[in-house]
Amino acid sequence: MLNNHNKNKQIFEINCDKISFSYSKKIPAIFKDLSFKYSRPGFHALFGESGVGKSSLAKILAGYIVPNKGRIVYQGITNVIYTTNQERFPGWQSVEKHFDSVLPKEKHNLWRKMMTDFGISNLMQSRFSQLSLGQQNRVNLIRYLFQDDPVLIMDESLANVDENMREKIILLIKKQFPDKCFIYISHHVREVCKFCDQIIVLRSQNKEPQVLIFKGQNCMGDSIMDVASFEQKMMEIVNAS
Repeated sequence: MLNNHNKNKQIFEINCDKISFSYSKKIPAIFKDLSFKYSRPGFHALFGESGVGKSSLAKILAGYIVPNKGRIVYQGITNVIYTTNQERFPGWQSVEKHFDSVLPKEKHNLWRKMMTDFGISNLMQSRFSQLSLGQQNRVNLIRYLFQDDPVLIMDESLANVDENMREKIILLIKKQFPDKCFIYISHHVREVCKFCDQIIVLRSQNKEPQVLIFKGQNCMGDSIMDVASFEQKMMEIVNAS
C-alpha cells in the first residue's frame, strides 16, 4: 500500500544507488556505479541503443536480477511489474475467458472498454495463438494495466503496433492511470520525447557518465507542443545515446 502525503498524493521512489552488474566474471560489467531514480507517478522512459542493457536494468528494477554491487531502494512500493512483448496466454482459452478468470469482477467493464479503446474488441472469442503479434501485445498489456501495483515497466510492450495506435494507447494510459508510474522502454525516440516526463538515457559501459537524464515534453492529447523545442530535444536524446 502506498503512503499518502499532501492531499493524498502518492509518494514512491525507485532509487538506483551505484549499481554494478555483469552476467559473468569473465566479461565486462554492463553497468558500473549506475545511479538514478524514478520518484513520481507518470509516464517515464528508459531509452538507449540496442545492446546497452535496458532490459537487464529493467529486470534489476523489478527485482528479477540482483546487482553484483550497489542497491535498489524502494519507498512506498511492494512490487514492480515487468512486462515484455514476448509473454503468452494459455493457448486453450479465449481472450475473454482468460480475462474473466484472472481479473477481478469489478474491473470487467473497464478492461472490456479498454479492449475497444485499443482497437481489439473483436478478438474477445479468439485464442491468444490466433492473434497477430501486435494484437497479442495489446491484449497482454491490458492484463497488466489492471494490476494494483503502482509501477509497471513496459519493455517494448507496444512492439508490432502501428504508430497511430501506439500514440493513442499511450495517451489512454496516461489519462486512465494518472497515479501509476510507467517506465517505458522503446526505440521510438519521437514518442519517448513527446509523451514521457523523465527520460533516462542508458549508454554503453565505455561512455561517461553511463546515464543521462532528460525532461520530455510529457504531452497529453490536447497539449500544444513547441515544435522547435521538441525537435531540439529529440536531437539531444539521440546524440546522448
